[in-house]
Amino acid sequence: MKVSRIAGALASAGALAVFWAAPADARVKDVWVGAVSNSWNVAPSGHDPISGEEVDPSEAIFGTVIYRRFTPRWRRPLPNSPRSSSDGITIPGPLIRARVGDRLRIHFKNMDSLREDPHSMHFHGVHYRPSSDGAYVPGFSGKDGNVKFGRKYTYRLTAGRDSVGVWPYHDHSPSMEDSIHGGMFGMLSIFGRHERLPDREFQVVFSPFGEDFMAINGRAFIGNTPIYRSRVGERVQWDVMAMGSEHHTFHVHGHRWRTRAGNPRDTQTLGPAESFRFRWRERDPGTWLYHCHVEDHMMRGMIGLYRVKRR
Repeated sequence: MKVSRIAGALASAGALAVFWAAPADARVKDVWVGAVSNSWNVAPSGHDPISGEEVDPSEAIFGTVIYRRFTPRWRRPLPNSPRSSSDGITIPGPLIRARVGDRLRIHFKNMDSLREDPHSMHFHGVHYRPSSDGAYVPGFSGKDGNVKFGRKYTYRLTAGRDSVGVWPYHDHSPSMEDSIHGGMFGMLSIFGRHERLPDREFQVVFSPFGEDFMAINGRAFIGNTPIYRSRVGERVQWDVMAMGSEHHTFHVHGHRWRTRAGNPRDTQTLGPAESFRFRWRERDPGTWLYHCHVEDHMMRGMIGLYRVKRR
């Protein structure tokens, strides 16, 4: 058991209305994202090892739409994140990393061949003009909040000094409710201008999934949820977020971190679209549990493994 300093805990409060001027030497980063159809399996193992029960495939497998990273001009799909941060699972969407001052151009294409619904991308925690808000409001919003099937849109964002932390992005089109329920969300990870990057960065998104599952990154139950891995001595960062309409509590066994006020804790509560990050230097080898500490959520799938190896 160890106590370590939090790198920063930021509750997501939506996009900021004040426009922030980027430094003259800021980078421009282009990211290509598509809304793509996917046949999703919440529990590929077909089994919940804690309860010993089998998972009904008719409930666990269904069609959905997710965000997918692409090469420029959507020529070829890419992994959404390094395998080390998401265990190779394509939910959440692309991990978009930037530093304070960076300007982001998010090129989005609606490739939803499942329902041919409109979609969009709405970003929390960064600066942008109304034309990059991505939210659909009849009579007010433009094409950014209602990207039709087969159409494209480019969102222009700036990472300000007040953007350091992790933040959600998600569909905010007329299809928002179905999209979020089906895993159409992702994370921004914004670092300070000279902040040291972690050796490992793990993404954890709590959300309801399907008819009766509580999922981590769209997967339910040990053996399906992400297995995060690190080594003793590495600087580990956890990016944690909640989506949907439920409240959750994030907990890692055998570990603690400190809040910005210096208080040790091992459980953090998150409401819908709230997010936070924390870091520690790992020193505790073994296999540990991480999960939502709302017991009903844990038993319905929100539990996974964290494995630490010796050097």
